[in-house]
Amino acid sequence: MSWAWGKANTLFLLALLLSGSLQARQVPVLTLEEAQEQARQHYPISRQRDLLLQTEQFTLENLSKGYLPQVGLNGQATYQSAVTQLPISLPGVEIIPLPKEQYKVFAEVSQLVFDGGLIRQQKKAAQLQTAVETQKVEVELLRLQDRINQLYLGTLLLDAQLKQVDLVQLDLEAGIRRVEAQVKNEVSFKSNLYLLQAELLKNNQRRAELRSARQATLQTLGLFVGQALPESVVLPLPVPTEVMAYQQIQRPELKVYSFQQSLLEQQQKLLLARNLPKASLFGQTGYGRPGLNFLQNQADFWYMGGFRLNWSLGNLYTARNDRKLIGVNQQLTQIQLENFLLNTNAQLTQQRAEIDKLQQLVVTDQEIVGLREKVKAAASAQLSNSVITPNDYLREVYAEDQARQTLILHQLQLLQAQINYKTTLGY
Repeated sequence: MSWAWGKANTLFLLALLLSGSLQARQVPVLTLEEAQEQARQHYPISRQRDLLLQTEQFTLENLSKGYLPQVGLNGQATYQSAVTQLPISLPGVEIIPLPKEQYKVFAEVSQLVFDGGLIRQQKKAAQLQTAVETQKVEVELLRLQDRINQLYLGTLLLDAQLKQVDLVQLDLEAGIRRVEAQVKNEVSFKSNLYLLQAELLKNNQRRAELRSARQATLQTLGLFVGQALPESVVLPLPVPTEVMAYQQIQRPELKVYSFQQSLLEQQQKLLLARNLPKASLFGQTGYGRPGLNFLQNQADFWYMGGFRLNWSLGNLYTARNDRKLIGVNQQLTQIQLENFLLNTNAQLTQQRAEIDKLQQLVVTDQEIVGLREKVKAAASAQLSNSVITPNDYLREVYAEDQARQTLILHQLQLLQAQINYKTTLGY
């Protein structure tokens, strides 16, 4: 029984070790969506959103403090050229005139009662300003998404070209084996073998160039996603979607213009609130000479309280032009919106035409590749029978290679055009 139990434990430990080894050797995979999300999180401008929210919070807290009682401490010392005097004299009564040197120190507490909605309108304006700046960050992140798309699809193109290089190598190695057999049988020249071997070396050079380009592209992509991407990383091909199902523009620029218009409307309300009267309760207490009783020529403590109404009319001089200025800015924002929509719709029209063209090219390329495969197969058989020379065989191999390269290029261009179309729409 103990032997069986020990054997079971041993098998369990071996299973754990094997599982850990497989996980350690697991090939890393990075999808396009993951690359886009990681790039958004790692991009420095993304941190602006949190800072903008903090700025809004601090601004709103400061504005809210306008509802709290306001405390002030004031002091004043003066020398007057004249003071109030009684123009009478009473027998036996000495009236001491007020001193020309006077001073007072007092504290004042005031409580806002009515501000015409100024603080409330200022809060709304601050929130709208934050919304505008936040959407500007989203605009930059959409541009980043387009950059990630280019790097990702560029890597996929290099991967496809590397696979095609491997296929060409197989064809060249098969041709070399056939020619080697012919050389041994003295039915072909060694120069024909050297020709194929030289082409194989050139193909290896091409593989080295493509791998170097792929490594450089991966390093750039890794900088954006915030992690080093190993050469073994696998980038799955994005699933093509029916882009024509996306019609409505959802670009963050539209929200920028919308919030800007709302902000300008809010500035109109803020302008009105700023020109309304303000009312508050206040209380004062202090010490000075003379006190509130001017007939007492001595320093004294005093206090007073009351209701204060303040209406600054100076802003009315510029109110009309301020309203006109806001109206002009609204028209400018509307013009920018119309210009953006015009350019975006024109770009979408061009992209739809490009997608249609590439779809037709891919269909034709597939037919060409099928025909080239048949021609190459026939050339391979003819080479085995010494009907054609290695040069003739190489011509057909490279013709098929060129056809496949064209197909690969058009397929990835089609995928890129579809992704670009969705990005232009804002999806």
